[in-house]
Amino acid sequence: DDDGGPSGPNPTGNTKTYTLGEKAVPGISGTAKFIENDDGSTTIELDLQNTPAGGEHPAHIHLNTAVESGNIALTLAPVDGDTGESSITISALDNGTAVTYFDLLDFDGYINVHLSSSDLATIVAQGDIGQNELTGESTVYPLNALAVEDISGTVTFDERVNGEALATIQLANTPAGGEHPAHIHENTAVEGGGILFSFNPVDGDTGIGQTNISEFDDGSDATYGDMLSINGYINVHLSANDLATIVAQGDIGQNAFTGESITYPLNTKDVQGISGEAVFEERENGNTLVTLRLEGTPEGGTHPAHIHENSAEEGGGIAISLNPVDGTTGISKTQVAADDNLMQLMYSDLLTYDGYINVHLSAEDLATIVAQGNIGANAN
Repeated sequence: DDDGGPSGPNPTGNTKTYTLGEKAVPGISGTAKFIENDDGSTTIELDLQNTPAGGEHPAHIHLNTAVESGNIALTLAPVDGDTGESSITISALDNGTAVTYFDLLDFDGYINVHLSSSDLATIVAQGDIGQNELTGESTVYPLNALAVEDISGTVTFDERVNGEALATIQLANTPAGGEHPAHIHENTAVEGGGILFSFNPVDGDTGIGQTNISEFDDGSDATYGDMLSINGYINVHLSANDLATIVAQGDIGQNAFTGESITYPLNTKDVQGISGEAVFEERENGNTLVTLRLEGTPEGGTHPAHIHENSAEEGGGIAISLNPVDGTTGISKTQVAADDNLMQLMYSDLLTYDGYINVHLSAEDLATIVAQGNIGANAN
């Protein structure tokens, strides 16, 4: 210092920048830059675009993730609306706890930038920081319409630095004003199973629900990696008062579909006008969803179905029992991982399987075959 006075802290060269996404006010977004100083302090610079001139926007670091919300841990310098910028140098949290640059890189927190000191409830920009930052790794699964036509969408799992996950359910055509509970259930959707994890409800106005995933409902740890391998599926319900009505549903983790599938025709046999197809879809774990779709089945009926050994021309015993076809919808869905003797069968095995499908008129009249088709090695 030429004047011989004390010099201020100097940057060490270590910096970290976090994204602040837009929230209540479209177009206002930016970054938060953390700069390590040689005296152990940290300079935090906020830089936002499209802030209104003349305004002043309070900003804070809060505890927890933005989805969970939490109390203020550190008050930052307000953002100047004219420049969109603010800067503060700190070495402790608001409660006096010392905090270093590297502490902040591992901090369990998020940043809120508010509209004004008189309207703190309106968040104009927000972003997770520290261990809650998203790594950029994500997985998307479809959520298909079920009981309510046109309500469908996706669930996206985003990985956090600490290994936890941000789950975002996004649905189209949800009724305004509604609130839709959602859960991860055990097993495939066809099999059904108990609740493993409860999401925050989906907002009917926006069609969006966001939840931080760090543990299952039983208290055991849950990670982003678990979401990729879980034996589960998601149900989104019509309302808390009508959980029996599923508006959207999708298999996830090891039960998700690879995109590989094969379709076999099921031809009319003893009853004229009934025919359709059998679709085999491969799951990530190698198991198979078998879907039978028939046209012309009598409403209210139930039609047993099986995969038999050999070709239809030869005939053979039952190898795999499928769920009965619902006469009203003409549809049957079955999870196939093994034959009836519990011998494991993968999707790849079924592609070369020596077999055929019979769909029967009823449990009381198995002799009457309403639809039939060769599969696997016997397909044409």
